Amino acid sequence: MPRFEYSKWDESNPFSPQSADQLWDELSEYLMDYGEEILENLERWEEDHPELVDALVKKGFVERDTEGKYRVTPRGLKRVENKALESLFDVSQRDKLGRHETEHRGAGQTVLDESKPYEYGDPVSNLNLHETLKNAIYRQGGGTPVSIGEEDFVVHETEYQTSCATVVLVDMSGSMARYGKFGAAKRVALSLQALVRSRYQSDFLQIVGFYTYACLLSEKELLNAAPKPVSIFDPQVRVRVSLDNPPKFVPEHFTNIHAGLQFARRILNKQPAQNRQIIIITDGEPTAHVENRELVLIYPPSEKTARITLAEAKRCADEGIQVSSFALVEDYFYFGLVNFVEQLARVTRGVSATCNAQDMGNMVVNSFVKGRHKRTRMSG
Repeated sequence: MPRFEYSKWDESNPFSPQSADQLWDELSEYLMDYGEEILENLERWEEDHPELVDALVKKGFVERDTEGKYRVTPRGLKRVENKALESLFDVSQRDKLGRHETEHRGAGQTVLDESKPYEYGDPVSNLNLHETLKNAIYRQGGGTPVSIGEEDFVVHETEYQTSCATVVLVDMSGSMARYGKFGAAKRVALSLQALVRSRYQSDFLQIVGFYTYACLLSEKELLNAAPKPVSIFDPQVRVRVSLDNPPKFVPEHFTNIHAGLQFARRILNKQPAQNRQIIIITDGEPTAHVENRELVLIYPPSEKTARITLAEAKRCADEGIQVSSFALVEDYFYFGLVNFVEQLARVTRGVSATCNAQDMGNMVVNSFVKGRHKRTRMSG
């Protein structure tokens, strides 16, 4: 048993209440996993701990809407996104995050280590002075002064970063509520929002949630989102739903990657960017697809749904869209999911990876950065 000793408090270590920043950071962790229902708790906090709620309001992290309910402010959202991004840029992980630690922003040219002979039109600012001087000394056989001619000039190769259009498909099906998977997916998506805003301002990024249906998610809607609760527990499901005249009750916890891909393709086809990509974050095989104007729900996962989903993924790839899929695998039940994402990679000539929720962040950011780069050589 541990032993404790008590003595009179001498006020040498005064009590310091938690700051509003710290309180918001902790509260936002619960927002990641459970969504906007956490904000409803603030109304109960107001009765028992009014000073805590008051601190969040005064700091500008939350505010009341016209109905008197609490909502996250743009300042609160920005802090959540930046904290999520910072967690991916831990010092111990920086060597795994590609070129994000450079100071180049947005579209433009990045100087590489490789060099080439100068050609008319190359920017002089990219001059490789070391190689240029070496060429001049070698040409004139040593001695001083060194006379540099145009034939001695060497410039660094450059990489042109084109603007990129990206759609991130985030699984909102019922199983994403387990093992912290949905919270981890939200952190990654919000991190990408912060990354684009700070470093790739010319990019287009849209988050789409997919479940039985698929829908656009604004940054605030994403923060408030939660997985769809499981609403039927039948061991086998075969349901057709008219999209033009749906019934009052439609179970929403299914996994409709097909609808997500369709939605993403339509969004990206409206974007003029040279590089376009879809990043899928999911924890399950597809259990829903669209046929004409009908929604088809099938559980356990069927070969037909997989085939229709893969056909849509191939259509995306055929239209020049890169597809990357990340399967969240937490236990041995996921063999079918691993097989499905491997098929996705084959039909799209894209990227697939299996990972757990904790390791997903760096992998997705790496895929995002690689998908937005186009290497070109400068020429006269």
